[in-house]
Amino acid sequence: MKSLKPNDLREKSVPELEQLLAEERAGLYKARRDLVFRQITDVASLKVRRHNIARLLTLIQEKKRGGDA
Repeated sequence: MKSLKPNDLREKSVPELEQLLAEERAGLYKARRDLVFRQITDVASLKVRRHNIARLLTLIQEKKRGGDA
């Protein structure tokens, strides 16, 4: 699981960011489920996904408010 880069995400539109957000949330759900059933041992990927979700939510809010910061 790779961390999403903010500079690459800033170039995307709000619908594209929301699509990425939905994919990350689905991936987090699947990873958590796999962890419960002991199908994965990489718990660091959960942290990366949570950070990606937070990053996406922040950028979506910035774009909706009209801020470029």
